[in-house]
Amino acid sequence: MVRVLLFGLAIATATSLIASTALAQPSNKLTVVVDRIARPRGQVCFRLYDKDKGFPQSDAGVIQSGCTNAQGSSVVAEFHGLQAGTYAVTIFHDENNDQKLNTNFLGIPREGFAISNNPPVKIGAPKFNNASFSVEGDTTIRVNMRYL
Repeated sequence: MVRVLLFGLAIATATSLIASTALAQPSNKLTVVVDRIARPRGQVCFRLYDKDKGFPQSDAGVIQSGCTNAQGSSVVAEFHGLQAGTYAVTIFHDENNDQKLNTNFLGIPREGFAISNNPPVKIGAPKFNNASFSVEGDTTIRVNMRYL
C-alpha cells in the first residue's frame, strides 16, 4: 500500500512539473512579410537573431532560420515559440538555390536581400540596433526586398 501511495505521489509530482514547464514555454509568434520580390524563382531564406552576435552575415547567433519558395511578389514566414524581447531578421532571395547570398568580388549582393526595419544600406552592413524590433505577443513586420 505504501509503494502504491509513493508511486502515485511520484506520478502526480512529475505531471505537475511537466505541466508547469509547458506553461512556462514562450509562445510569441513573429510573422515576417517580404514584399517587392522581383522574380518568382528560387527561394527566400530567413535568419532570426536575438542579439548582435553574427548579425547580419553569419550563422553565429541565429536562433531560427528557414527558407520558403519564392512565389509571386511577396512571401510570408512565421517564427514560433519566441520569448518577449528584441529581434532582427535578415532575408535573401536565393534565386539559384545554392543556400547562400551570392555577391560580386567587392562583396556587393548579386541577389535580393532585406533587413528588418528596412534600414538604409550604406557602406557596410547595418548594425543590429538599426534593424531590431520588439516582440511582445504575436507580432507582424513587413520588409522590402532590395536588388542592387
